[in-house]
Amino acid sequence: MTIASLPNRLRFGSISEPLWIEFDRRIGYHSMDNTHYHRSYEFFYLYSGERKFFIRDSVYQIQSGDLILVNSNEVHRTSELSQPNHERVVLHYDLPFFDGLLREETELLLSPFASVHPIIKLNLQERMQLEALFESLLRELHECPPGYRLHIRNMALELLLFTARHVQRRKVQPSIELTPVQQKITDVVRHINQHFREPLPLDELAKRFFISKGHLSRVFKEVTGFGYSQYINVTRIKEAEQLLKETDWSITQISEHCGFENFSHFGKVFKELSGLSPRDYRKLAQQQNNG
Repeated sequence: MTIASLPNRLRFGSISEPLWIEFDRRIGYHSMDNTHYHRSYEFFYLYSGERKFFIRDSVYQIQSGDLILVNSNEVHRTSELSQPNHERVVLHYDLPFFDGLLREETELLLSPFASVHPIIKLNLQERMQLEALFESLLRELHECPPGYRLHIRNMALELLLFTARHVQRRKVQPSIELTPVQQKITDVVRHINQHFREPLPLDELAKRFFISKGHLSRVFKEVTGFGYSQYINVTRIKEAEQLLKETDWSITQISEHCGFENFSHFGKVFKELSGLSPRDYRKLAQQQNNG
């Protein structure tokens, strides 16, 4: 079996399960429609094509053979480059997937997600080894022989072990050069991440970084895939979700702490991004903790 012989889409599990796998062959332009962060750990491998990948304050141009590791609750987004056609495999690991392993084993398997570089550039030999694991997994997913779920789980663990050993062997990843525009937007994103609790009007940030307001708005969207206000809202709501789960602060306190000057606007944005009102989100989190 080769990747070319697979259907355009394969799925295993769902986003609410401990292991969720997607294989997609996409023809034409495709970008994420909405903001993206989740509790699971994401293992993203680009089989063919090229993409823009925004993660950890920076945007990267990724190519076939690149591996991207997205930590739990890390904001990220992909968008197209000049050649939109691409094939990619994505695995989502939630913590219950590792139940039954020793603590040090789980820590080893998850350690690459906390590494300095989210992008791993593989040499040809490493790429062939990794793709052999993927092809074994995808063959099982496509053909579904007896015991295929067990095999897929084992391959999913093997992929993490391969990556953890790779990261330990190669302590220094090759540096990835950013263009001047990408570096400027990286600096802007870092400023937002540090000051999102404060007012961040676009014109003031444009002055701070010596760029016109209109140009900053346009280039920010081109580089990150997010609108300027959209990214600020995502960052604030992500913080609000954590506070709703981890503190007994009132919703009004959380709204103000996260930089929202208007409580009703906070509620509207929160529901748009999370799918629930702040009150319902807190109730659900409490039920999950008690269950």
